[in-house]
Amino acid sequence: MITRHFGIPVTSPGAILRRERDLGTPLGQETAEVLRSGGLVSDKIIIELVEDWLRLHGGHGFVFDGFPRTLPQAESLMSMLTKLRTALDLVIWLEVSEQTVRDRITGRLQCGECGFTTSSASAQFANRPVCPYCDGRLERRNDDDLGVLQTRLQEFHTKTEPLGAFYKKISILRRIDGNRDRDAVFADISKLIEDKTSK
Repeated sequence: MITRHFGIPVTSPGAILRRERDLGTPLGQETAEVLRSGGLVSDKIIIELVEDWLRLHGGHGFVFDGFPRTLPQAESLMSMLTKLRTALDLVIWLEVSEQTVRDRITGRLQCGECGFTTSSASAQFANRPVCPYCDGRLERRNDDDLGVLQTRLQEFHTKTEPLGAFYKKISILRRIDGNRDRDAVFADISKLIEDKTSK
């Protein structure tokens, strides 16, 4: 939604790694089992992927979804951006209850072609699970199960939650209630981006 609305490139380490897996690259094969089990791929690999992506796509703004997830990743990102003479203007933290996460993960459908994500509960896709943007097939991800989710939540509490204090200290953290519907959350995200891009 952000790319379509603002023209800002968006990626996530998970999307990059799933593409590597689908292409059958050595990196994709190496990390496939970690992704399947819900674990986090090593900081070293993630940082290298993000640095490559930034060099190619980050010249005029960028959004990362799910990165950084650890303090070492956050520190490395700040170092990368310093080298690229780019500032990190905004960190958006979606506050979502564990129950909302469970509900969304168990109903998530994703386009295998372009990455569009929606819910199986959406009436629009209930009878015809086809992406509205590229006509790709909407499918459940093979790593979306409750066992994997428990691992992800434990990883989040131990490794990701400390990032809130890290970004609050440098005054770029904004928190949004992510328990609401997609349009309400996107409206709040849009306002934050508009406020930053208008300055």
